Amino acid sequence: MDAEQGPGGGVRSVRRALDILSLLTEDQPTVPLKDMVDATGLPKTTVVRLVQTLEQYGLLWATPGGYTAGPGLWRWAHLAHTSWELPPDTQKLLRELVDRRGETANLMIRRDVHRVCVAQQESPQPLRHVVRVGDELPLWAGASSKVLLIGATDGLLRRVAAESPHGGAHVQQLRLWADEATARGYAVSHGERDVGLTAVAVPIRTQSGVVVASLSLSGPSARIQEPATEEFAGDLLETAARIASHGFQHPLGPRTQ
Repeated sequence: MDAEQGPGGGVRSVRRALDILSLLTEDQPTVPLKDMVDATGLPKTTVVRLVQTLEQYGLLWATPGGYTAGPGLWRWAHLAHTSWELPPDTQKLLRELVDRRGETANLMIRRDVHRVCVAQQESPQPLRHVVRVGDELPLWAGASSKVLLIGATDGLLRRVAAESPHGGAHVQQLRLWADEATARGYAVSHGERDVGLTAVAVPIRTQSGVVVASLSLSGPSARIQEPATEEFAGDLLETAARIASHGFQHPLGPRTQ
């Protein structure tokens, strides 16, 4: 393996730089150099070189308390925001859905063996399920995953199963879930990936019937009892149809119109 090739693929130095940037969060917008060294497990000299390079490109900014996001990220953030922003009509439909049901609404699309959150409206309740826009989640469990795997090839299902903690045998369960979602028109999950979380998801389709996204409601299982899942599904299906009629689109896949 090339000296610059990381064990998981990609260029090692780039992966290390991204690992440092990923330490910045809303809860921790400034990270001291020592914390970067401790979190990455890299030699201090290596971290210093990476940080200096990130500073040169404006991706990090030195402050008395440590390093924070640099102005060079603003341009990329603006570009990502404009690329992923949903039409106002779709955003309004998501807000209305959350107002009616009181739980978090998510729009997700498939990217290879992952699902990516492209839009969200948070529940107004103190205890709620939150996935940030741009987050990648696995496809091997969850209501949205079941919907996004409708019509999946055997090859895709095998790759998703291989990424799961259950191994290759999980492909049979994935096919069963996808078939059930096809037959019912929606999918439900109870604590399959996050204990105590229930989600209901429906597909958003193109005019030809291809699934391009999932629309879901999720929250604590204690609040979303089994009788409510059918009501949620009906509301989700109606909202998904209205979103599709507006021409849902995203930068990683086909449009609905």
